[in-house]
Amino acid sequence: MSPSRNALDAGKPLSIVIIGASGDLARRKLLPALFYIYCQDFLPEDFHLFGFARSPMTDDEFRARCREHLTCRYAPGEQCEDRMEAFLSRCRYHAGQYASADDLLDLFQLMRSQEKTLLANRLYYLAIPPSVFTEVARSLGRAGLVACGKADAWARVVIEKPFGRDRASSDEMADELSKVFGERDIYRIDHYLGKEVIQNLMVLRFANPIFEPLWSHIYIDNVQISWKEDLGIGSRAGYFDEFGIIRDVMQNHLLQILSLIAMEEPFNASAQCVRDEKVRALKCVPPLTLDDLVLGQYLGARRGAAEIPAYAETPGVPPDSITPTFAAAALRVNNKRWEGVPFLVRAGKGVESRMSEIRIQFRPKAKNIFADVMSRLPKDELVIRVQPNEAIYFRVVNKVPGLKMTLTESDLNLRYESTFRQNIPDAYETLLLDALRGEKSLFIRNDELQAAWDIFTPVLHEIDRRRITPEPYAFGGQGPESAAELALRYGVQWR
Repeated sequence: MSPSRNALDAGKPLSIVIIGASGDLARRKLLPALFYIYCQDFLPEDFHLFGFARSPMTDDEFRARCREHLTCRYAPGEQCEDRMEAFLSRCRYHAGQYASADDLLDLFQLMRSQEKTLLANRLYYLAIPPSVFTEVARSLGRAGLVACGKADAWARVVIEKPFGRDRASSDEMADELSKVFGERDIYRIDHYLGKEVIQNLMVLRFANPIFEPLWSHIYIDNVQISWKEDLGIGSRAGYFDEFGIIRDVMQNHLLQILSLIAMEEPFNASAQCVRDEKVRALKCVPPLTLDDLVLGQYLGARRGAAEIPAYAETPGVPPDSITPTFAAAALRVNNKRWEGVPFLVRAGKGVESRMSEIRIQFRPKAKNIFADVMSRLPKDELVIRVQPNEAIYFRVVNKVPGLKMTLTESDLNLRYESTFRQNIPDAYETLLLDALRGEKSLFIRNDELQAAWDIFTPVLHEIDRRRITPEPYAFGGQGPESAAELALRYGVQWR
């Protein structure tokens, strides 16, 4: 579906409000993404951007901070400086307390002075800690920034994960938000869904009939979903120690990927049909148990002249912290299509590389007529690499050229960088434009969120109740040894 200016109500003013505009997310991701959308002429003529945060700042200071991360790759063949100046001239800033309806009312007056009409569309992006979402939503409602009932203009809110710590806190957050915004106007963002390769999963599956007969337990042996970072937690100690790797990565990013792999073909590509099928798939996943879960926490290491502290020795982390920095889990999708297929998911910080990848391994051939050349044929693999160097490739067995019969694994490779010679949009660019268009396919519906939490909530409560200590692992290594043992129990080796 191609974006169009008509879908953005080009005839109405548009106000985008970033609450938490002084933070890294706003400066490094949201503002550059909005500049991209602006340079592609997707925003209406009467567009304004308002930053709101607690830090005192003038409009000029806010614009200077915005400029730091704007780039010219989106304005080819033009005077980029002119485009930046035009964009920044529409940016204004107001300081205030997040929970103060009076401060937001002052922001409202600033917005009204620029909109000059009662019929302005408004997008609120809550680039703030989840703990203050509901306070801010209530204050927005009390200040009159959200229209009630039928209106000729819309007001939408975008919120960032994590959406609670478990099913109960997620439900509570959803209930509080619903008192101000209707479900149709709440956009729960998971930036992984905006990544180009993840969006292509549905196209790969449902636009290519070759995959449908292969996409089941009859031919697929296992599915591996991996997320790795070769860095520690850095300056995120306070946030990370509260949530840990399961809540930070596995319950959202990796489970979203799993649902796209496991779902049935939707009736059409509408947001409702796509999300209906994702929910059905997630509801087929039984709650995870401790028997199928491995937890790890990285130790300290030396890299060159730098000393990397162990997780529990990082400033801001309690020395007795049991927060995992690594988790590996074996999940099942209990339906006819996926009967007996293990979905192995893992996420880890402080490991050997930075990588996000999906590996779909096919069952080996029962009869090997090349046994005298290769005693055991490896499993064919469909590999979907999300980052770095986006790619989709088949790993299959081929003959090595030459006079001898020698077999080897090789890749039939689609590398995005060499195949698509164009700028690949950042995930936030895609998702912000979709939120402005009212397109919700790549956003998480509340019942989808509930189904995801139902998979992880029981085991998270058990970990907390029993204070389970994660297994230590070397920084820069493969993660805990028990992760490999978990995979081997299902006849799988991590790749």
